[in-house]
Amino acid sequence: MPTSQRSLFEKPIGEPTGLLYAPDFISPKEEDELLAYIRQLPLAPFQFGRYEGKRRVIYFGHRYDFSHQMLEHAAPVPNWLQPLTGRVEAFVGLRSGCIAHALITEYKAGSGIGWHRDKKQFDKVFGISLLSACPFRFRRKAGVKWERYTLDAQPRSLYALDGEARSLWEHSIAPVERPRYSITFRTLAEG
Repeated sequence: MPTSQRSLFEKPIGEPTGLLYAPDFISPKEEDELLAYIRQLPLAPFQFGRYEGKRRVIYFGHRYDFSHQMLEHAAPVPNWLQPLTGRVEAFVGLRSGCIAHALITEYKAGSGIGWHRDKKQFDKVFGISLLSACPFRFRRKAGVKWERYTLDAQPRSLYALDGEARSLWEHSIAPVERPRYSITFRTLAEG
């Protein structure tokens, strides 16, 4: 088998250092309550400069403006989301108030996110999956090849990206088969 084809079938390496995954971080009842709030929000198409993504979003605390390539202030984190923010901070060992950004994303069937690293203005990244599972993919360059890892992020789970998982690995979400929502929390980078 040629080298380029062999790499498609190689077994992925282990989990990236700095990736934390907690299944069933919230209960089904909490998920239903969050979805009820989210479905009332004025979600808007994701803007990547002059391009529009297939997903809809809303930002709280801060938002990254891709046109101007800068961090801007957004509406405060709503009261109904603050207990979850505090719970994530406590779970990962952050002091209260460290999370400064929340992004809520709606994925319709067939939508995903391409390969990227979160912007340097952010530091730690935490995500809660809602409604359906998604393949949360990781990759990093290793010479002329890519090392890869896929996390099957289940509904109601939490993932955390820190260290190498945050700074050395890119991540993406393959197009989802069923509608999905996510809540992404981020801390701000120092300086």
